[in-house]
Amino acid sequence: MDATSRPEDETPRPGTGDGRESLRFALRNPKLIAGGSVLLLLALVAALGPIFVSDQPNAYVGPQNAAPSAEHWLGTTSFGQDVFVQFVHGLRATFLVGLLGGGLAAAIGMVVGFVAGYRGGLVDEILNMLTNIVLVLPTLVVLIVVTAYLEARGLAVQALFVGLTSWPWAARAVRAQALSLATRDFVDLARLSGRRSWRIIVREVAPNMNSYLFMTFILLFGGAILIAAGLDFIGLGPTQGVSLGLMMHNAVSWSALHLGMWWWFIPPGLGITGVVGSLYIMNVGLDEVFNPRLREL
Repeated sequence: MDATSRPEDETPRPGTGDGRESLRFALRNPKLIAGGSVLLLLALVAALGPIFVSDQPNAYVGPQNAAPSAEHWLGTTSFGQDVFVQFVHGLRATFLVGLLGGGLAAAIGMVVGFVAGYRGGLVDEILNMLTNIVLVLPTLVVLIVVTAYLEARGLAVQALFVGLTSWPWAARAVRAQALSLATRDFVDLARLSGRRSWRIIVREVAPNMNSYLFMTFILLFGGAILIAAGLDFIGLGPTQGVSLGLMMHNAVSWSALHLGMWWWFIPPGLGITGVVGSLYIMNVGLDEVFNPRLREL
């Protein structure tokens, strides 16, 4: 699975090897190691960085337009704000919106996909119709309109709207896999034993899609970050706090590029690229780990 593909057309791969075999291939996969290392480094900065820097990223703490120095590692903005402090807090906001928005989209998509694929019939038709309706909506336009009319925009609200509009393709992908697994013998035996539908889904169907579901979450995680960064860049981000997208928005608004203040707009751009890029590289590596056909290449 590459960075731009969506996993709805792949066949499920239950039993592609035991845990030890997958771990052995994972430790030998350069894409997974490289992407995971970059993501782990950025996650540590996001988690631990705010402990060691000021808890007020928008405070005026230094001279205006100062270049990077020992006192201000990434320089200052046109208002004397420390860019490094803003970057650390913005990186944490990036991870949070990815986890919340991507997690919500994954939860909705998986519930809808599993129920539609397993139950079939009228339930499948209704859920598939709902999925198609949300899928054809111009997501970015809807988000722009909604957020533009909110007086107070917070990180949680932004993640909520991103999650509520990002789940349809995941639902279709999970439905396709669940529909195939629902006809397997072990699922039929579970039905004959009198188990409830949700127990069969949780204990029989979902475990055979663990790797697939994890890679789907990674794509949703990265997608949520990109959507949120786009909203922030056009000035529709959180009204309080700071994010990497808002840093880029402020840099453009105050002509940082024309003034040669590269330290204001390059770090947040590299931060977003690093997080999303490492996620997609990990996704490619995980596909090679879980897919025996790709291991042989």
